[in-house]
Amino acid sequence: MDLRIFTEPQQGASYDTLLTVAKATEDLGFDAFFRSDHYVAMGSADGLPGPTDAWITLAGLARETSRIRLGTLMTAGTFRLPGVLAIQVAQVDQMSGGRVELGLGAGWFEEEHKAYGIPFPKEKFARLEEQLAIVTGLWATEVGKTFSHTGRHYQLTDSPALPKPVHGKVPVLIGGHGATRTPRLAAQYADEFNIPFASIEDSERQFGRVRAAAEAAGRAPGDLVYSNALVVCVGKDDAEVARRAAAIGRDVDELKANGLAGSPAEVVDKIGRYEVIGASRLYLQVLDLHDLEHLELISAQVQPQLS
Repeated sequence: MDLRIFTEPQQGASYDTLLTVAKATEDLGFDAFFRSDHYVAMGSADGLPGPTDAWITLAGLARETSRIRLGTLMTAGTFRLPGVLAIQVAQVDQMSGGRVELGLGAGWFEEEHKAYGIPFPKEKFARLEEQLAIVTGLWATEVGKTFSHTGRHYQLTDSPALPKPVHGKVPVLIGGHGATRTPRLAAQYADEFNIPFASIEDSERQFGRVRAAAEAAGRAPGDLVYSNALVVCVGKDDAEVARRAAAIGRDVDELKANGLAGSPAEVVDKIGRYEVIGASRLYLQVLDLHDLEHLELISAQVQPQLS
């Protein structure tokens, strides 16, 4: 079971804070550092000192780390034109020596679009499908040849389809709860399917849909990695769990029901239940980015029991 650290910087984090967490992620033996792609804080958070851009952040981290994978859950398709995104991701991948992964979603948070003057189209899913075709098509085009795309939302003519990722392509993550279109897109384009903040029962149901879609597309279901993203709150004892839950404004019982919370033994047991239904990778949503002792505890008392 791979454990990856997943951050939500729109809630309030500078680049320096993210760098500190990413370096701890690497030093403590976690598999990857991922971040969300948002520009406005949610809930009661003040968001200070202000938003950081996902791909600018990852470009910096690409030069400051050496082992961990780097990526997004999920890049908002509404934020970037697909041709530009393909260039950005390939460049950051080169800067990292081939350690980048692209989670790409349709975009959903209308308020941040209004706040920063970003168009918020009604037909987001159809755009996402074209974006996936363009980004992966650009990377797959042989050097010296060109790529063109004539779609309803995007048109590319004789693109040189450069630059290229280090290993020819960047792993693509697609995720969500949609029952039909999401599994179909995952079967067509994804290297990994991720379901965020879902119960074991809902995860098993959605993984089944993706496997069925892969089979219908003539693809082996086992070709995909299946993963979950879950909030994490671990403590050596009940008091420490309660303190960490209070620090992120959450209730302990709710976290135990909907995330990975409790003692190391409790968390290991629940991770095992996700593994049984097919998950081989977990993105641990860490909401208090200043509590590095939390990461140290997970590294020391949870991670070794999963190997």
